[in-house]
Amino acid sequence: MDKQYISKFPEPERSPELKESTLTIKPQNSPQLKKWQVVSASLILLLTGVGIGRVETNQAPTPSQQLTQVNPLPVKTTQIQSSKSYQLVQSYTGEVVAKLQSEIGFERGGKLVSISVDEGDRVTTGTVVAQIDTSNLSAQRQSLVAQKAQAEARLRELQNGARSEQIAAAQASVRDIERQLELEQIKRDRRKYLYEQGAISKEQLDEIDFNSQALSERLANAQSNLAELVNGTRYEQIAAQKAVVEQLSAQINDLEITIAKSSLKAPFSGIIALRYFDKGTVIETGNPIVRVVEDSQLEVKIGVPNDIATQLQLKSQQEVEIGGKTYPAKVKAILPEVDPATRTRTVVLQLASNVRVSPQQIARLPITQTVATEGYWLPVTALVKSDRGLWSCYAVVATQNNDANSYKIERRLLEVLETKGGQVLVRGTLKEGDAIVTDGTQRLVPGQLVSTVHH
Repeated sequence: MDKQYISKFPEPERSPELKESTLTIKPQNSPQLKKWQVVSASLILLLTGVGIGRVETNQAPTPSQQLTQVNPLPVKTTQIQSSKSYQLVQSYTGEVVAKLQSEIGFERGGKLVSISVDEGDRVTTGTVVAQIDTSNLSAQRQSLVAQKAQAEARLRELQNGARSEQIAAAQASVRDIERQLELEQIKRDRRKYLYEQGAISKEQLDEIDFNSQALSERLANAQSNLAELVNGTRYEQIAAQKAVVEQLSAQINDLEITIAKSSLKAPFSGIIALRYFDKGTVIETGNPIVRVVEDSQLEVKIGVPNDIATQLQLKSQQEVEIGGKTYPAKVKAILPEVDPATRTRTVVLQLASNVRVSPQQIARLPITQTVATEGYWLPVTALVKSDRGLWSCYAVVATQNNDANSYKIERRLLEVLETKGGQVLVRGTLKEGDAIVTDGTQRLVPGQLVSTVHH
């Protein structure tokens, strides 16, 4: 009789899908055949067990797969809107300058006999700062004063006319010369007779003629002086004497101006910034003695591009930053020339008189400009660094099954145009209304399932 061998494989607990498997083998009379049948049955059993294990491995889901499918990662998003332009605040740098600053010195050389100020001293307009020696100038002035007095006396004499005593003396001089001339004419007549008789020589006769001629000239001069005294001094003489007096007066005034300029005075109120010489130094013309800086009317000079300079209006109010503080300032002037080195124009701003800053401090002028550029504003936290220094962001898009609670991540490539505080202006593969992840981008990868939290 044929004997049946039945092998049963119980169903594993981990795999409920597998059913009970039964194998029936009919034995033969040959012992060799029985042996191979047993071996074949063992191999079948082994292969069946391997198959069971493979089914278990392929069908069992991992815990991470179960979590992704059940709980999408929540992310914060913002819906972007396009921007056609933006406001850009650009600061331009300059410095505080004094409205007035001068290095003052003497108009002539000399010995510095006194200097009454030191660095840091405050002076007012007209304060004597230093003096040079004026002894030689004083001596010249005294001489000219004496000459002027003498010339003025002569002028008064000409203007008042001659006295009676002078006229009488002139008349007597005329009469005396006339008598001398009459006597010479008598002598001439006698000698002429003797010459004709051959008693005297021609030389003796000529001597009498010469004396007569000289007396005639003296008489004419005396008569002219007498007529002048009787008729008064002529206008030309008085005018000439006036000119002498005026010339001496001008020389005296010139010396007095030079003496006055020998005292160096402050041209305006301010502070002594530098002192170059000390008492006793012999200085040359034009050498600066001190430097005076006015600190009550300060200005700011700032270089700006030409297109910015043309937008500013004279007398318009601006704000400048000096030493970490902001002060009001008024546009006083816009210089017309462009600096060849910086290619900028200088804007001069007037600070208020109560502003207490120092010359040469750094000043900044912020200017707000409207830049016409299309883009989208995003928070800085939305940026994701990409390859080769580029940037990107993550957009949240709907999945294929349109699950209202489940979305996926897509990458958007960006170009950063401007940074403003915690915001950046970008453009790239974006469109109006995109929901962009704003935080926690380091946890995300493209294709990941997420749920959105708008803010």
